[in-house]
Amino acid sequence: MLKFWKKKPAEPAATPPAQPADERVEQAAPPVVFDSSPVIAEALAETVAPEPAAPEVDAEAEGAAIAAEAQQALVEAAVEAEKPAAKRSWRERLSGSGFAKSLTSLFVRNARLDDDLLDELETALITADVGVEASTNLVEGLRKRMHKREFSDATALLKALREALVTLLKPVEKPLDVGAHAPFVILTVGINGVGKTTTIGKLARRYGDEGRSVMLAAGDTFRAAAVEQLKTWGERNKVPVVSQGQDADAASVIYDALQAARSRGTKVLIADTAGRLHTQGGLMDELGKIGRVMKKLDAGAPHEVLMVIDGTTGQNAISQLRQFRETAGVTGLVVTKLDGTAKGGVMFALAREFGLPIRYVGLGETATDLRVFDAEAFVDGLLPAALGG
Repeated sequence: MLKFWKKKPAEPAATPPAQPADERVEQAAPPVVFDSSPVIAEALAETVAPEPAAPEVDAEAEGAAIAAEAQQALVEAAVEAEKPAAKRSWRERLSGSGFAKSLTSLFVRNARLDDDLLDELETALITADVGVEASTNLVEGLRKRMHKREFSDATALLKALREALVTLLKPVEKPLDVGAHAPFVILTVGINGVGKTTTIGKLARRYGDEGRSVMLAAGDTFRAAAVEQLKTWGERNKVPVVSQGQDADAASVIYDALQAARSRGTKVLIADTAGRLHTQGGLMDELGKIGRVMKKLDAGAPHEVLMVIDGTTGQNAISQLRQFRETAGVTGLVVTKLDGTAKGGVMFALAREFGLPIRYVGLGETATDLRVFDAEAFVDGLLPAALGG
């Protein structure tokens, strides 16, 4: 009964729910007071300042800039394309010729120095179109030296052969000087298909690169499309071409071209003529007429009669040159297509038979592949310096 009057203990106060530690720290932290110093205020302003609005893009100006960049890229690509490619060496160009292959394999097969090697060498030279007489003279000279024990082995014989071939070609190594007269007139002749028109285009490129003004005369009025072909070369090399169309009188065309070259102060005039076989009497007589007509304006013209010979022609080139020399007075030679399967030995036969200067040789298709003839480089391209080279 006394329990009834016992005072009840007081109820404990409500405890607030526990809060995360992070929130308690935040609430317990005193309020932050920012320093109003200018440095901190400036830093704060930079921190909270809104980003500047992007400038408005002018679509027309942007398109013009893109077009300008594209045009510049095209110009740079064109300039890069105009840069001359690296020239390939004579050996790279001539190593595939029949002459080079036959002689190189001969020395590889017969490393022993004896008469059998010399007999095979003579056969190889004749087969490569060097000619019977020239081949016999070369080999017999080497045989005498071998019997005198001047050669210790086949490598020494190879060296002696190289020297003998260079000696045979050295007298015809005479570059053409087109600066001796102005305008210097070059009349190109040759049979059909030897590459006269292409050679003219390459000569125009060469002389133009030397800083000489050049003019072309389309004197091949006999072959269809020959005039247009020469005009194409003229456009490519940026040189003027004098023409009258197909079937016009070739002597008249070249006469007009010489008049134009003299009046314009042109340094070099290169005249094309119709390709003709040495057996075609009428066309051969036309060459004589061309020469007579030019002499009415310039007693010394043409200053060079350049005959173009196909290096694959072989011994037939000798009869061609003999006839053209009598009719047109050939003064120099260009031998083309030596980079392919041409035997190349005809160079030695021509040098021994006629002694005419070999001005240029064609070692490829590009304009820079028309090279000034170099006897040592030519022989070096045909023969290795030593066995296994």
